[in-house]
Amino acid sequence: QVQLVESGGGLVQPGGSLRLSCAVSGISNPIYGMAWHRQTPGKQLEFVALLTSGGVATYEGSVKGRFTCSREDAENVYYLQMDDLRPEDTAVYYCKVVDVETYWGQGTQVTVSS
Repeated sequence: QVQLVESGGGLVQPGGSLRLSCAVSGISNPIYGMAWHRQTPGKQLEFVALLTSGGVATYEGSVKGRFTCSREDAENVYYLQMDDLRPEDTAVYYCKVVDVETYWGQGTQVTVSS
């Protein structure tokens, strides 16, 4: 059974940092990789970043240079390091494993506010 458990969200001031974690069980090396998405009320789900199984990272334009994807292979945990956070980054963030099927984490709230 595949499970994704997210953690690391919270409240942070503008300019601050957070690191989201997504612990994966049941899949050790997904075919396509791990993606991060976010959603705010009334808006569609938005792509944030992708880390392929080959280690290549792709970012949505507004987060490029501020967010970084990584993976701890030994623990099968993926991370999204978010620096220089802005109020418009406020959203619920979801991790998503893309294999033969797609699996989602439960989401974690990130609030950027002074």
